[in-house]
Amino acid sequence: MAATYLDAILAHHRARAAADRRSRDELEAAAALGGPVRPFLADAPARPVRGAGDLAVIAEVKRRSPARGPLAEELDPAQLATAYAAGGARALSVLTDAPHFGGSPADLRVARGACGLPVLRKDFIVAESDCYDARAMGADALLLIVAALDDAELARLHARAGALGLAVLVEVHDEAELARALRVGARLVGVNQRDLHSFAVDTTRAARVGALIPEGVVRVAESGIRDAADMARLADAGFHAALVGEALVRAPDPSAALRALRGVPGA
Repeated sequence: MAATYLDAILAHHRARAAADRRSRDELEAAAALGGPVRPFLADAPARPVRGAGDLAVIAEVKRRSPARGPLAEELDPAQLATAYAAGGARALSVLTDAPHFGGSPADLRVARGACGLPVLRKDFIVAESDCYDARAMGADALLLIVAALDDAELARLHARAGALGLAVLVEVHDEAELARALRVGARLVGVNQRDLHSFAVDTTRAARVGALIPEGVVRVAESGIRDAADMARLADAGFHAALVGEALVRAPDPSAALRALRGVPGA
């Protein structure tokens, strides 16, 4: 199988984690400074979703990506977070990977401090120290990518994040990965519609894989979500939320773009 951008990114993060010499006491002390956790989509299963406007939006602070290149490298995290909140976002996702996405823990801290929304640390979590760091920087949730982890790692990191009070969005790409996510007790499952090998978006993937997600598990669609019609299709497929990045960060007015995505009249 050909190498993907994910392979290079994971190699970087695993090497960094292996070189980390901080003790458990140091990690716990830093995490304790993260402050109270904000609930992350905790009420999603109880909220009826009848159309695009009912779907919760996790709006992303994202400067660039290996697949798409520069998106908004000079963005102001505080300004963007404020615009997202005004546009009706229910949560934020902030990239904290520096070498590949141009993000940083500072982006997360600044975005979270600018509004009252809960924040997902979107990064390549490969070690328990990454979970502690997420809490230390103020994250309320973190992302675990099933394709990046073996079963033991996935179970261990899911448990550690939960013990720290973090919500965990477990990202899957297909039915086999979904089965692995459910085995560790995932309560938030993200279906990424972007293929990790070709970078192509398959807009049928969310509906296909989402149909297998049990009741009571929050369904989040990721990638390739550009307009209210996409949102309406996801609502029809039983999703509770959509994580949207590129379509918002590249918009001249992110708040208006978010309202339009949600099908808000007059947006």
